[in-house]
Amino acid sequence: MSLIADAVGIVFLLIIILIFVALSFRIVREWERAVVLRLGRILALKGPGIIFLIPFVDKPLVVDLRVRTVDIPPQTTITRDNVTVSIDAVVYYKVVDPMKAVSMVANYNMAVLNISQTSLRDIIGQMELDEVLSKREEINKKLQEILDSYTEAWGVKVTAVTVRDIKLSPDLLTAIAKQAEAERLRRAKVILSEGERQASTILAEASKSYQTNPMALQLRFLETLSDISQRGGLIVVVPAEKEIYPTLSTSLALVNSLKKMESGTSKGGS
Repeated sequence: MSLIADAVGIVFLLIIILIFVALSFRIVREWERAVVLRLGRILALKGPGIIFLIPFVDKPLVVDLRVRTVDIPPQTTITRDNVTVSIDAVVYYKVVDPMKAVSMVANYNMAVLNISQTSLRDIIGQMELDEVLSKREEINKKLQEILDSYTEAWGVKVTAVTVRDIKLSPDLLTAIAKQAEAERLRRAKVILSEGERQASTILAEASKSYQTNPMALQLRFLETLSDISQRGGLIVVVPAEKEIYPTLSTSLALVNSLKKMESGTSKGGS
C-alpha cells in the first residue's frame, strides 16, 4: 500500500510540475510585445518568441503593435458660416511604446476615438462651408496634428487621418447646384463678351487695312459671294455701283476706252 501511495504522490507531483512549467512559458507573436508585471509593478518588456514567467507572480499584458483603425462616426456640427454638416473620418494609429500604452492610459483605443470626435468637431466649427468642401487635406493634417499632441504621451502614433464623407441637407445641395449653374452662365457670358471684343478689334484693324488697299476689299467681297453661291436654292442680288466696286468700275472704264481706241484705229486705216 505504501508503494502505491508513493507512486500516486510522485504522479501528482509530476502533474503539478508540468502545470507549473506550462504556466511559466508564454509565446508572444512577432507583432506583439508583452509588458510583464511582477506583483503589480512593471518588470520588463518581453517578446517576441517564448518568454519565461513566474506563475501567480508575473502577469503579462500583451500589446498589439500593428496599425489599427478607428471609424469616427458621423459628427453633426455647425460651420463658421452657420451651415450644418455631417462629417465622418477614419484614423490610423499604432502603438510605438507598449509600456506607456499600458501605464499612461486605461484604454487607448477608446481614448483615440473620443479625442478624434471632439477634435473633428472643433476643426469643422472653425471653417466655412466652402473650406470644408475644398480643403479635405488640410482637415486631415490638422486633425492628425491634434491627435499626435495627445497620443504622444500615451505611446501611440497616429499615422494617417482620412475624411471619408461630408453630408449636406437636400435644401443646401439644391442651393449649391443653383449657385454652380449661375456661375457657369456667368462664365459663358464673360467668354462670349470677350470673344466679341476680340472680334471687333480684329475687324477694326481689317477695316483700316481695306481703306489703304481697295483691291483687298474687292477680293474679300468676291470670296464672300463665292461662299454664299455654294449654298443651293439662293438668289443673290449684288449692286454694281462705284461705291461698291471702285476697282471693278475702273477696270471696266479702262476696257471701254481701249475698245474705242481700237475701233478708231480700224476706221482710220480703212
